[in-house]
Amino acid sequence: MTMAKEWGYASHNGPDHWHELYPIAKGDNQSPIELHTKDIKHDPSLQPWSASYDPGSAKTILNNGKTCRVVFDDTYDRSMLRGGPLSGPYRLRQFHLHWGSSDDHGSEHTVDGVKYAAELHLVHWNPKYNTFGEALKQPDGIAVVGIFLKIGREKGEFQILLDALDKIKTKGKEAPFTHFDPSCLFPACRDYWTYHGSFTTPPCEECIVWLLLKEPMTVSSDQMAKLRSLFSSAENEPPVPLVGNWRPPQPVKGRVVRASFK
Repeated sequence: MTMAKEWGYASHNGPDHWHELYPIAKGDNQSPIELHTKDIKHDPSLQPWSASYDPGSAKTILNNGKTCRVVFDDTYDRSMLRGGPLSGPYRLRQFHLHWGSSDDHGSEHTVDGVKYAAELHLVHWNPKYNTFGEALKQPDGIAVVGIFLKIGREKGEFQILLDALDKIKTKGKEAPFTHFDPSCLFPACRDYWTYHGSFTTPPCEECIVWLLLKEPMTVSSDQMAKLRSLFSSAENEPPVPLVGNWRPPQPVKGRVVRASFK
């Protein structure tokens, strides 16, 4: 079999093939996973978490052909995540989304068999490792806050992001995206599950402390349709819709998921 030149989500280069190029994708601490709440214990030692983000650190929005990503200035401690299962503060680097080809599936993690419409990932790194690249090599190098999106009423704050998508319709397009505080997307309830896992895209490094929020964010079906209007193809190529950019759940392999709530 010839190696897929670039990983993706199609049958020839999708999640089943990633390990051919990135062997860690078959590792013991891969993400996402299925959460079975009856097996998850409340850990009273887990602290509340907090995020203080500087809206001025938001820089650009990008279509990289795999997702839309908002990039932040992470050269200083401007936008930080603290508390929860984390030993120190982590710097916000980017956030991105995973979504399906329709409203009824698109999240990567599942809760008691439920798949949500989409999943938002806010990626932070531990500045005690000096660079993002170094943090990728450490088991506690990265912290990701995962937020599920479910269908309901429109969310105004989310629309700000969606309105910017017209500028990045095709792969490789980037546009300024400034003065945005992503904590406006957080649900009111801060309850979370946490476990040790990996990036859900290659190289699938196993360096992530996950904080998965129990309460989903509600968006409208029209808002989800707007996400699916992006293309994974470049401007000069035949149009290919950017949909179904999620990795299926991976084996838990004895890992323990803890809950911050009873």
